[in-house]
Amino acid sequence: MLRIGICDDQIDARDALRFQLEKVLHEESEQIVYEFSTGEGAVRWIRKHPGEIDLLFLDVEMNGINGMEAAEQIREFDREICLVFVTGYSDYVFDGYKVNALDYVIKPAQAKKLLEVLKRVREHIFNNHEKTFSFKNAKGTYRLPLSGISYFYSDKRKINLVCSGLSQNLIHTFYGKLDEVEERLNGLFVRVHQRYLVNPRQVTYIGSESITVDGQTIPMSRALKEKATMKLAKALLEIES
Repeated sequence: MLRIGICDDQIDARDALRFQLEKVLHEESEQIVYEFSTGEGAVRWIRKHPGEIDLLFLDVEMNGINGMEAAEQIREFDREICLVFVTGYSDYVFDGYKVNALDYVIKPAQAKKLLEVLKRVREHIFNNHEKTFSFKNAKGTYRLPLSGISYFYSDKRKINLVCSGLSQNLIHTFYGKLDEVEERLNGLFVRVHQRYLVNPRQVTYIGSESITVDGQTIPMSRALKEKATMKLAKALLEIES
């Protein structure tokens, strides 16, 4: 599923872009899910809903904070979302490199150009698929970068995913089994307890009965201690090297 957002302070411009996009989207797997009328609104929403949008078309010339300023703010907490600028002037093209924009579209957007952009986005997401974790809950479908996840912990039939860094207080919950999550991650995360699966790159301390992950103390079970300690120590050495 490719989830797309459009941000433009002109409703006619949003409608025109949506119309052209709908000509080239894969109906069953790609859709426009959110539209924003201000840069401030887009930044605020994306900060609160990480992973819910894969691609954001961002108008450069907007009132309030413009598209470039919005992109800079988004990049402070989200390095994965694909940003594509929409502009009436080619002068802004080179500025897009500062925020790692994937591409730009000159207004009025043409279906042929949008098809080229979508091809690049699809390739980018496919190439980075193994670096992300996807899940679905009552709020929607998410795709989060593994680098932004501190750990998973189970609570009966539910899994809690704890984000790291600037979003360390953000927890997503979904139904599932920790064994299944561990299998999907294919050894990239380490099982330290029957209820905990941790990102070794977020571990800052390894003790005899617990570890510290992104500032949080996580218990380590006796049964998994030897195997987990070896994996974590190896990961720490790889990071340092």
